[in-house]
Amino acid sequence: MNTEEILSLAEQIVKSGDWTTDVSRPKANQLDVKVNVVHELLPIVEGLRAKHLDYLSAIVGLDLGLQANEIEVLYFFCPEDAIVVLRVRIPRQNGSLPSLCEIAASAEVFERELREMFGIEITGLHETEHLYLPDDWPDGVYPLLKDFDPSMISTQTEKA
Repeated sequence: MNTEEILSLAEQIVKSGDWTTDVSRPKANQLDVKVNVVHELLPIVEGLRAKHLDYLSAIVGLDLGLQANEIEVLYFFCPEDAIVVLRVRIPRQNGSLPSLCEIAASAEVFERELREMFGIEITGLHETEHLYLPDDWPDGVYPLLKDFDPSMISTQTEKA
């Protein structure tokens, strides 16, 4: 399949379900899918998997700031030269997403990073130990949030 066929197939998958999504093509080789309801994420990924479009290359978190009070999580699937991006927004506080580990084993490292760096709860995640931060890192301190203050760490570690 060429890139256009892959993107058309991915778009058909997304539009075939009764899902609340917005679809766009920001680039010739990219399909952007805004998943508006979190529980629809897994069925969409399963649909991509059924058609062998489920090569997960990255999961990235973006803190949209205190005003927006949301984190956007982007799932990059890259079958051949095509890029299918699933975008999900969750609350900045107590945000939660389902794990993709049962569908895409490579998701685990990315999901652990989301948990550790943004404080996103990943339900069904097998490993929850720190990936990058020291084991004694303070609970509730997430270094990739825009309001992270590094001085909080030195103050808390000095008290310990």
